[in-house]
Amino acid sequence: MIRIVTDSVASIPASIAAENDITVVSLYVNKDGQEYEDATMDLDAFYADISDMIDNIPTSSQPSQFELESIFEEAARAGDPVLGVFISSELSGTYDGAVRAARAVKARNIDFTYVIIDSTSCGFDEAWPIFDAVDARNAGEDLAGCAASVLEAIERTRFLFTPETLTFLQKGGRIGNAAALLGNLVQLVPVLTVKDGKATTAAKVRTRKRALDKIVTMLKDDMEQFGLKRIMVHYIGDARPAIEWAQSVIEPLVGYKVAVRPVSPVIGLHVGPAIGVAYECVHALKDKLTTPVQTRIIAS
Repeated sequence: MIRIVTDSVASIPASIAAENDITVVSLYVNKDGQEYEDATMDLDAFYADISDMIDNIPTSSQPSQFELESIFEEAARAGDPVLGVFISSELSGTYDGAVRAARAVKARNIDFTYVIIDSTSCGFDEAWPIFDAVDARNAGEDLAGCAASVLEAIERTRFLFTPETLTFLQKGGRIGNAAALLGNLVQLVPVLTVKDGKATTAAKVRTRKRALDKIVTMLKDDMEQFGLKRIMVHYIGDARPAIEWAQSVIEPLVGYKVAVRPVSPVIGLHVGPAIGVAYECVHALKDKLTTPVQTRIIAS
């Protein structure tokens, strides 16, 4: 059977990963000298005091080469091909580490076959293509077919989110001190997205309410142009505003109940408290990638 492997930044709950035979390798969060495994930690408990972390933001680290090689080695010895889909290489070195690990295992196991794909994103923007691979595998597709389903899905997904403050982004070096100060003084609130694997600004408005309204407008536009296949409401910090927004705004728009889940703190700690949506359209979006998606793949 094809082993589908991803990382914990895809934010797939452990129970859902198990149900779909998805192997999740964890990244790590380092807080006050203690290391937490992102894949198994209680995210809501961790996020409960996120505002208190602003002056001492925890750091993160990627899986070790040993961890990645161990997963691939097990698959190789079982005669299973591997399809790996990992967090954007612009945001983490995990993808490059997975490529090195796969090549090392291939050198020891000549019949081992693999495809490693840079998802170009994170959270459920990374996860949706993985679920398309699961569907393809369940339909009997081979490794090449499952990989093709991922590449096609990458061009259909989008992540839109808005932070409560610009301070975490500034502290993490994502924006400059002057930009953060000006933005906070005039209540300039960005709508952020991921394009070409990097976090970028999709819009700037004056209030958080307008930012959430802008996300809804952008979602509506994508739904009208490209159709909507599935959607997730994501949050960083307190879940309650996200749940209320999902129930009062997003669910009436899409016409069904929408899951609300936290984003991995590996990403969340760079953004701070935030709300957003990750969704997959029926057809490819026009502006998510400016380079061919085929450049995001390494295969044996």
